[in-house]
Amino acid sequence: MNEIKIGILTLSDRASAGVYEDLSGKAIINTLNEYLTSQWDSIYEVIPDDKELIKEALKDMVDTQECCLVVTTGGTGPDPKDLTPEATEEVCDRMMPGFGELMRQVSLQYVPTAILSRQTAGIRGKCLIINLPGKPKSIRECLDAVFPAVPYCIDLIDGPYLECNEEVIKPFRPKAK
Repeated sequence: MNEIKIGILTLSDRASAGVYEDLSGKAIINTLNEYLTSQWDSIYEVIPDDKELIKEALKDMVDTQECCLVVTTGGTGPDPKDLTPEATEEVCDRMMPGFGELMRQVSLQYVPTAILSRQTAGIRGKCLIINLPGKPKSIRECLDAVFPAVPYCIDLIDGPYLECNEEVIKPFRPKAK
C-alpha cells in the first residue's frame, strides 16, 4: 500500500513570524484525524502570505513530498495580500470550482461575509489541493461540506485509497457496476 501523505499549509505572516500560534493548521490536522481511518502522515508548514512562496510550497508538497491531498488555510479573502487562490491556480493542471462554490454556500449559513471568500480547489498531477479559509470554525464547516467528495476525487486521479470513519464523515463513492 502507498504511504498516504497529506499536506497542510498555513498562510499567515503573523503565524509564520511567531506572533501567534497557528490554530488553523492544527484544526485541519485534528479534523483529518477524526475523518480518516487510513494511516497518514502530515507534511505541515506555516509560511508568510507570499505568492511565490505559496507556489513553491505547493509544488514541493505535491511533486517532491508526493502528497495526495494538500489543504491550505488562509489567504483567501479580498485583501491585496490574499493570493492563495492565484498561487493555487498557477500550479494546478485543472481547477475544481465546485469545491469553492459549496464552501461559500455552507459558510453563508453562518456569516454574510462568506461571499468575500475566494477559496477554490484544483488538481496538480495526482494531488487535490483545497484552499480553506483561515478561521478554525470555518475550516470544520467547510471540510464537513466538501470532504465526502475528496476520497473519490483522489481515486479518480490515481491517488491512494482513503478510508474514513463513517460515523464522522461518510465519503461518497459510486457503487461498482
